[in-house]
Parts: sequence; C-alpha cells; structure tokens
Amino acid sequence: MSRLVLIEPTELYNILNQHTVYPCLSDQNFLLLLDARKKTEYDESHVITAKRAPVDEEGNYNVPYDSELECKTHVIVYDSNCRSLREKSRSVFCASVMANNGSKNPVKILRGGYEDFSAMYPFLRTQKIIYMPREYDNIETYPCEVLPGILYIGSKKQAQSNTVHKELKIRAHINLSNSTDKFFKEGDENYLQVPISDDENADFTSYIPQIVKFVDDNRNKLNIILVWSDNGISRSAAACILYLMSYYKWPLQDAWRHMRSCKFTMRPNRGLVKQLAAFEESHLGSTITNIADPHF
Repeated sequence: MSRLVLIEPTELYNILNQHTVYPCLSDQNFLLLLDARKKTEYDESHVITAKRAPVDEEGNYNVPYDSELECKTHVIVYDSNCRSLREKSRSVFCASVMANNGSKNPVKILRGGYEDFSAMYPFLRTQKIIYMPREYDNIETYPCEVLPGILYIGSKKQAQSNTVHKELKIRAHINLSNSTDKFFKEGDENYLQVPISDDENADFTSYIPQIVKFVDDNRNKLNIILVWSDNGISRSAAACILYLMSYYKWPLQDAWRHMRSCKFTMRPNRGLVKQLAAFEESHLGSTITNIADPHF
C-alpha cells in the first residue's frame, strides 16, 4: 500500500494546469490519468484528458496499452468518491495494478473522486475522449492554486482571460509587472500594482507591507485573488511565497517547498530570493533558510 498515496483535488487541479512554453499535458510522459468508474459514467463526463481504465471480462483492471508506466511522472486514478486507501474501491484496485506493473513513482488516488473534483472544478469536465497531439498543445491552462479557493498564481495571458475570471471567480489582482491590467485600473480597491522589473536589482522589499495587507484585506472580504506577472514564474511567485511566510510564519524553505508543489516551474530571481531571506530574518527573528543551497 506504500506505493499508493491519496491526493487532494487541488493537487490534481495544479498538475493539470502546469505550463511551460506549452501545457505540460502535451508531454506524453507527464501524466497518465485513469478513470476507474463504469463506462456509462465515464461516457457521461470525466476529467479533461482522462482515459478509462481498461477492464477485462472478469472485471479486473489492466494496464492501458502503450501506457509506458515506467516513463510517467504522474499516474493518477480516480473513481466516484474514494476517500481512503483502506476502502475496497475501484480506484484502489486499479491503482494497485498500476503500482505493481511498473509505475516508477507512487500511484496517486484522488480523494473524493470525480464527485468532489467536478464539484470544485466543473470547468475541467468533458466528454472528449480522443486528443490529437496539437490539441494537447492548445489546451488552455488556468492559474495554479496556492491557497484553495483564495489565492492563485498566473501569467499575464491568464490574467487577461475572461474565461479564467469567470470560472475561478477572480475578484482581485496583484500585478507584479509594468503591464496594464485588463480588468482593473490604478486606484481600484481590489487592485494592487507592484511595478517592478524582473531583474536582481528590483526593489521588492518596499512593497512587502502593501502586498501582505492587500491579500489579508481581500481574504477578509472573501475575494479570490490572482497574483500575476508576465510569465507567472518569478515576481508573482515571490509575492506568494512572501504571503505564506507572513501569514503562516513559515521559514522561506517551507514556503518555497509549498510553492514548488503548486507551480513546478516557479523560480524567483536571485535578487528576490535575497529579499525574501531578509524578510525571513526580520519576521522570524533568525535566519533559518540557507539560500546558498543550489535548491534556491
């Protein structure tokens, strides 16, 4: 059973929405997502890019043809509503077959299954079964979720998307760039612009109190916040890490680890890392994180 792990719906959401030049879903070795429900349920609707897990005439799960489990970074299985690895559920049986037949990493089972995931992210449901390679390249990704239902990190393109704002119910923006915001203007109470460039000499520290207060105020108003920069990798990641450090009193290394689990490509520039380390020392009273570690 150690080869199986439960994941929350937010983790699957973030995996589906990883993006570099193209969506990570366009890499055939990135994700194998298997739907272990009945065929009628799968045909009615399923999570985007999910394949139905093959079942033989006796009801036993089989490894999908050409799945190359040993090459997949993520193998994820879901059924209707599994909530424990101790359940004798379809997803546990299916995931066990994948784990015992070559998956190089632990096989993940979606807690709450399709019922919970589709309730939280209805816009990621589909009836589409077959995808051509170019269609994977053109899948629209959403901002990654840093704090479920509260804080998202995204790019300029995502920040300008009507679909993103409608589906995620975004009500506030932090713009860490010199670009113009499509939905808000300077002076709006639900908008904060931090006009810094993505270079090591940018003064991020001066904006720290404003960023923390803005997120706190909008959380209190139950506004969902999108933090964005041009590529959604450096400046916006630094702002999210800052808030995690401030709110939870986490050292930089813990906030960094959490952000990396949400957005795999995040990478604040070296100047921002040094300013976050200085904030750690002032906020927690000591230096905990060694930013000389190549990890940072």
